[in-house]
Amino acid sequence: MSKAKLGELFFKERALKVSVGSKRVPSIAISERILRNLITGLILLFLMTLATALFLQLSASRERSIVASTKHTALVLRAAASDLSATLGAGFAGGRTVRALIPEDLAEVLPQDTGVRGRLFIATDEKGYVQTSYPEDLGLKGANLSTVFGQEGILGAAQQLGAPVLAITPANEEVYIGLRSLSPYLGQIVVIHPKAQVLQDWRSDVTQIATLFVVTLGVLVLLGTAFHWQASRAAEADQTLAVATERMDKALDRGHCGLWDWDIARGRIFWSKSMYDILGLETKGEFLSYGEVAERLHPDDDPIDQLVDVMLRGGRPAIDQEFRMKHCDGHWVWLRARAELSEAPGQDSPNLVGIAIDITEQKRLDKLNQEAELRLKDAIENVSEAFVLWDSDNHLVMCNSKYQQLHNLPASVCRPGSSYEDVTRVAREPVIRQRSAASTETALPTSIPEGSDGNTFEVQLEDGRWLQINERRTKDGGFVSVGTDISNLKMHEEKLLESERELMNTVRDLQKSRMELEQQSQRLADLAEKYSREKTRAEAANRSKSEFLANMSHELRTPLNAIIGFSEVIEQQLFGKVEIPKYLDYAHDIHSSGQYLLDVINDILDMSKIEAGRITLEVEKCSVPAVIEEALRIVSGRAQEGGVTLRKDLPDSLHAMADVRSLKQVLINVIANGVKFTPDSGSLTISARRVKKMAEIVIADTGIGIPPDQISKLGRPFEQVENQLTKTRSGSGLGLAISNSLIRLNDGSLHIASEKGKGTTVTITLPIAQKGKQPKRIVESDAVIEPIATGTQA
Repeated sequence: MSKAKLGELFFKERALKVSVGSKRVPSIAISERILRNLITGLILLFLMTLATALFLQLSASRERSIVASTKHTALVLRAAASDLSATLGAGFAGGRTVRALIPEDLAEVLPQDTGVRGRLFIATDEKGYVQTSYPEDLGLKGANLSTVFGQEGILGAAQQLGAPVLAITPANEEVYIGLRSLSPYLGQIVVIHPKAQVLQDWRSDVTQIATLFVVTLGVLVLLGTAFHWQASRAAEADQTLAVATERMDKALDRGHCGLWDWDIARGRIFWSKSMYDILGLETKGEFLSYGEVAERLHPDDDPIDQLVDVMLRGGRPAIDQEFRMKHCDGHWVWLRARAELSEAPGQDSPNLVGIAIDITEQKRLDKLNQEAELRLKDAIENVSEAFVLWDSDNHLVMCNSKYQQLHNLPASVCRPGSSYEDVTRVAREPVIRQRSAASTETALPTSIPEGSDGNTFEVQLEDGRWLQINERRTKDGGFVSVGTDISNLKMHEEKLLESERELMNTVRDLQKSRMELEQQSQRLADLAEKYSREKTRAEAANRSKSEFLANMSHELRTPLNAIIGFSEVIEQQLFGKVEIPKYLDYAHDIHSSGQYLLDVINDILDMSKIEAGRITLEVEKCSVPAVIEEALRIVSGRAQEGGVTLRKDLPDSLHAMADVRSLKQVLINVIANGVKFTPDSGSLTISARRVKKMAEIVIADTGIGIPPDQISKLGRPFEQVENQLTKTRSGSGLGLAISNSLIRLNDGSLHIASEKGKGTTVTITLPIAQKGKQPKRIVESDAVIEPIATGTQA
């Protein structure tokens, strides 16, 4: 079966076409799945309908059977009563005495099949006692009917005048009872017909019909099961075909192949899904016309129909053709088609069945290989070395013109494929003036020894040139030979030998100089050792100074606190009024001088702690505006005394990572300096803001400013811009140095910009604090005494 037939089975669902007998109305197609479900439903519907009809028929038959039986019983009873009454009446007419009834009396007046039907006829006296029965039942003789069959049943039968009525005996048995009186004999004739015997014939019919229904049910179930089994087999076959087709399509997709099946007689072509994918097309249907395929063929390629004509005439059994087809986005796809004619039973003409392989990438690689080969040949031709390549059979692969000129080879033997023997036969070797120790007997490529990767040797030609010939084994068993002109290298080698001799002389001179340098190095080492000892001594002295200052400052603070305290008591007249005003002025001067001296001692103590590395800071998240407000409260009194206006420009919220105590100390020092050096009616402005990841505090005053030649002194301990003869303000010269050191310990910076006569601007920057709670950080200082960054005020 061809691929087209397989595809028709796979892509087209099998269906049953039902014609409605009119050309205008199209036929109705019922799919196999719907047909399978429809047949199952029809079988179930038929069985349900049949069962319902049989049930209704049997129900009606049951009622009819009961009615017919009771009518027959009534007729027999009436006839028997009439005949028996006539017999007994004749006895009364003859004057004879009426004898007791016997079974034969009943047998004479009853039909012969009465007992077979299950009926029991009983003759009783006027009190209801049994005289005889037919068929004879000795157990009933002498018994009362009401006792045996129930009084209700007997009374009901008496009221119906011979028509049998359904009654239940004391033994819970359903029976039909009919009763007629005998005249002139005082008694009755009673018929007893069990209900089970009434329905006996109906049950027989039910058994036959049920058997027939079960057989019909079994046959239909067997047919339905066989149909479903066959349908399941067909579904499994469809699924197997679908899986096989899917696997084949995947294999074709991975291999960039497509299947063709050309029905030549009908002019339609089946394409596999992979063929559509190769050309980027959407699947339009099951088949394509040859015209749709021919539209995508390249005009420069041979038409496929001409090749098929040749094949049909017997010229070619198969085709192996390369051609181009147009992709949906416009570019051309190279395909290689391999196909042959295939004949199938039941077909008048053969199909062309084959495979088409996408060779676009192969064509592109071939083109790249050709271009690379051309570039390689061009590169080998343009190199300055003589190049030759031999294959594993010692046949020439390629060589350049330098190799041809070196060996004076004619062009006829420089073609690819020439044997090594032919080349060596016509080659004219250059005259060799000198050969290296590793050289072989010929300048031509030689056979490389087994187990060796190659040879390298040098030769000097008659014209004085030197060549280095390198021969290397290739991976395929051949070898390549490259002859490089190393004349310049040889010249450099001679120059290097000369330079080596000169270098040896220089080395000897250097050795002499080295001895002198070693002696100098020894003297320098001695000096360095002395410098190290002096540096250690100076550092020890500096530490001793710092410790001395710290101890002395501590000792001086104790009496100063007493002087300041008592002078403040006198000045405020806490223990009584001072009569002489001059004493109050003296007390004020003592208090001011003591306070000034205490500030100087505190500055010296702080500086000594910083230099000695004994200061500890607690860096934590703090509010910059809050710290500034505290510093302003402390300095505001001095500003009012000096007539300096304090201005502030602070944000609502700005947090930095800093030690609160040291930051407040720095702000007090800087603001106090600004107030101190700002004349009356001047102003000092302090502002804060966030700049990138830093908090920036700017303190600008309109004071006297600093001369440019004095700005470099700022931040040096114990140095001031004004000297001792010209200074107009008091101070130790440590405030800015301490402030700069404390700000640096807080990972910040302090910058001063000033211009004489205009004022000074101090900028302090600190790391910004991140949102949320930040952990406290302990910082233990080293000696941080560095100059302050300065500049000119804008």
